[in-house]
Amino acid sequence: MAGWPGHIVIVGGGTAGWLAAMMLSDVAARKKLPTRVTVIESSKIGTIGVGEGTTAVFRQMLRHFRIDEEEFLAATGATIKYGIRHRDWRRLGHSYDGPIDDPHLVAHGAPLHTYAIAAGRSVGEAHLFQHLLNARRAPFAVKDGRNVPAGPFHHAYHFDQALAGRFLRSKAKGIEIIDDQVAGVETGEGGITALVMESGQRVEGDFFLDCTGFRRALIRELGAEWVSYREVLPVNRAMPFWVDLKEGEEIDPCTLAWAQKNGWMWWIPTQGRYGAGYVYSDAHTTPDEAKAEIEAALGYEIHPRNDIRIDAGRQKEVWIGNCVAVGLSSSFLEPLEATSIHGTVVQIMMLSEWIDQPVGRDLYNATVARQVDDFRDFIRLHYVSTRRDSPFWRDVAESHPQVVRDRVALWQTKLPVATDFDPLPMGLAHTGIELYRPVLDGLGLLSRDLAKAEMAKDKPARDKARATHQVLVTEYARAAAQCAPHREWLSSLKQEIAA
Repeated sequence: MAGWPGHIVIVGGGTAGWLAAMMLSDVAARKKLPTRVTVIESSKIGTIGVGEGTTAVFRQMLRHFRIDEEEFLAATGATIKYGIRHRDWRRLGHSYDGPIDDPHLVAHGAPLHTYAIAAGRSVGEAHLFQHLLNARRAPFAVKDGRNVPAGPFHHAYHFDQALAGRFLRSKAKGIEIIDDQVAGVETGEGGITALVMESGQRVEGDFFLDCTGFRRALIRELGAEWVSYREVLPVNRAMPFWVDLKEGEEIDPCTLAWAQKNGWMWWIPTQGRYGAGYVYSDAHTTPDEAKAEIEAALGYEIHPRNDIRIDAGRQKEVWIGNCVAVGLSSSFLEPLEATSIHGTVVQIMMLSEWIDQPVGRDLYNATVARQVDDFRDFIRLHYVSTRRDSPFWRDVAESHPQVVRDRVALWQTKLPVATDFDPLPMGLAHTGIELYRPVLDGLGLLSRDLAKAEMAKDKPARDKARATHQVLVTEYARAAAQCAPHREWLSSLKQEIAA
């Protein structure tokens, strides 16, 4: 493509569509390009809205667009997310957390995690977010009417995706909106030439983004091929449901992933209810049995909103002709994982950089394919378990893909390091050692003997790590104690906005 497209048409709103619209129009404005952006979003199409998690990159996006965080939380009923709590994955009765902050950013070179492993301590202990999670606190202390941050790290959020999309739409500036549905796609030699609406309107464009979710209304018209992950990810059905938040109940600032006999349950808190669901294998149980299993685990009846077949995977090429699939149109892994929104942000950043480059399409397709494949392998690592209490877990133990087996075997001979992971172009955030290490530690896959040997090689580093670790644990415990209770702080924001 020679130069930036003059007219970008985005079909589908929601979180993915509006993030893409805001980011692309922002880049065009900063580059002083005569690009206009149109979003086609139908008010007739609803969403299940059973809860969505993000990574910290979403908060960075809010800040980039100068969107007030407190207004966002109040308007969308969102809550704070410090990471994921994994219950019963390693074995029944065992839990571990994956806090998303990185204490090494303030550790001045001290190998905190290596020290923690050598000392037989959880790697999460030196994380501020672990202390805030345990204390169920907000990321701020309220002093003299001001929010004082507990630390320098970006947290994430839980929210209802429909409300978040509506909020982002309200903040989008200079973007044309068409409330209609696509009835037909006109194509030519270069891809899509125009879209025909149900109303009869014809919308021409130079470049199109498919943000229509599982409908994949545009990319399928261009002959997109689906690469299935069914042989890697062992669950293929999802049963979403809601659970109301009780009066006075504190809100855990984390996502819960609770392993069950035939899959796992997600539990995502918003300010009014929990978005929950059971992701399971229909090779091992039926929908009725799955419902009964969750009701036995929770101790009360649930009312599923649907029972959805999952075909996890990605498009072989997400950029075909002049159309790019974004969000669920491009890939789907499993519910809960915040990789979809994170992937959207990172992909639009790459698209902004490469949209007018001769090699842009090939580079983009190859990079997105690797990005999603890496997400897949990281998710599958969570299933490396000692559980053998059901046919599902016995089958999982015997079917780990070679890439996961090789990595686990490698890290039995040495501790993981940053160079074990290939970075994305432009230094964009991706699955790396910061994400892997807490999961490997929680699953018992990191060797204490290797860590002790590593520390013995460099006693000054060991002493520095010990001292830094002690200081951080002490400071973070004190900071968490001073922060406001999570639900109380969220409620205060509503009152302030209303006032």
